[in-house]
Amino acid sequence: MHPAITLAAPEDIEEILALQLLAFHREGELYSDFSIPPLTQTLDQIRADFPRKLFLKATVAGRLAGSVRGSQHGATCLVERLMVHPDHQRQGIGAALLHALEDRFPTAHRFELFTGHKSEDNIRLYQKLGYAEFHREGILVSMAKTR
Repeated sequence: MHPAITLAAPEDIEEILALQLLAFHREGELYSDFSIPPLTQTLDQIRADFPRKLFLKATVAGRLAGSVRGSQHGATCLVERLMVHPDHQRQGIGAALLHALEDRFPTAHRFELFTGHKSEDNIRLYQKLGYAEFHREGILVSMAKTR
């Protein structure tokens, strides 16, 4: 089933945070570090981000299956917190969310994101979608795509 990708509304924030905690738990396990920002972000922090960033959600059969957020700074769009529910991974939802976010920023010439160096599935997905590594520092791998 194809996901419906729409703008998230303020009433979606709690569900997005719950999904974030679930989706990023694997990253916490991978790095033996559960203090990473996606796992420590509070509801108040996400609410504060909501007016400053574009939040998209993917739903399958009316249920939240994924989300991503982004914001434009100059000609660059910063892509943040791409997440897919574990039950819906490897079904194209992450790619669909990323494409939808890119489409929402028509004046951006560059898209940047980062992931962890051990997050091989993430890196593979981003490379498949045209992103290339441009910086590595500590565990973080920064990737970008230009159009």
